[in-house]
Amino acid sequence: MNLISNLKEIKKKISGQILFNEYLSKYSWFNIGGPAKVIFKPKDLNELSVFLKHLKGYNKIKILGVGSNTLIRDGGFDGIIIKLGKSFSHISLFDNNKIIAGTSALDKQVSNFALHNSLSGFEFLSCIPGSIGGGIKMNSGCYGNDISKILVSVQAMDMEGKIRVVNSSDIKFSYRKCNMKKDLIFVSATLLGKNDNSKSIEKKINELVERKKIDQPSKIKTCGSTFKNPEKNKAWSLIKESGCAGMSVGDACISQKHCNFFVNKGKARSKDLEDLIKKVKNAVLNKTGIELELELEIIGENL
Repeated sequence: MNLISNLKEIKKKISGQILFNEYLSKYSWFNIGGPAKVIFKPKDLNELSVFLKHLKGYNKIKILGVGSNTLIRDGGFDGIIIKLGKSFSHISLFDNNKIIAGTSALDKQVSNFALHNSLSGFEFLSCIPGSIGGGIKMNSGCYGNDISKILVSVQAMDMEGKIRVVNSSDIKFSYRKCNMKKDLIFVSATLLGKNDNSKSIEKKINELVERKKIDQPSKIKTCGSTFKNPEKNKAWSLIKESGCAGMSVGDACISQKHCNFFVNKGKARSKDLEDLIKKVKNAVLNKTGIELELELEIIGENL
């Protein structure tokens, strides 16, 4: 049985959405991306398990969060995109100082929940425009903090539809990455905070948000930091030093406010962004001898 026929059989057993040839541009902050062969939006954990069990052996599967750190190519994705929705965005308090959050819960929502429950340690999440799942995958962080410092454990589903619990102590975290297997789908996480005064927590959040407003552009089609900061350097500074400020390719350009933020001015294609990335990488390497490493993820096929 081929993939499409198999999916039509699965569709009879679940109520979650299975979409064919849906454009991914609406799922990316760049507003760029061709069609996915399949998009699956499971209604709940059980449906996700049923779906994976029926697709045993098919491995061209990609989990897409809020699309705040992903450039999707114009040729789309020739496989299955799994998009976790509302039932994976739950947030609850456990043991007075722990938060259990579904991995599609937004970082900002978790920060606000922690504030309302007088838990500190989550303030930095108010500045990260992603979801908890994506945050764990790339060890998201800012202003001296990251996910690894508050993570207790991850609940994940393997490609056979079985749940596993992975303790944070068994995960090797480093700057903007972790060594978790790519064939695991994060479904929820347990996070540890410290009891504190809510006014003190709110003050920290406001200070970080204000700092972000000064440092970074907003209300534009961007996916945040394009490159990781090399050791003992800042990517934006190296880009500026290499004469790339204001550089553009087609409708893709570098933000006037922050050199490490690349922007779709309106009609950019993924190729424009990728060509701009290559130009900047080459310029920085030639000028400084430092090879920049991507922070955003590029998926899909070229046209």
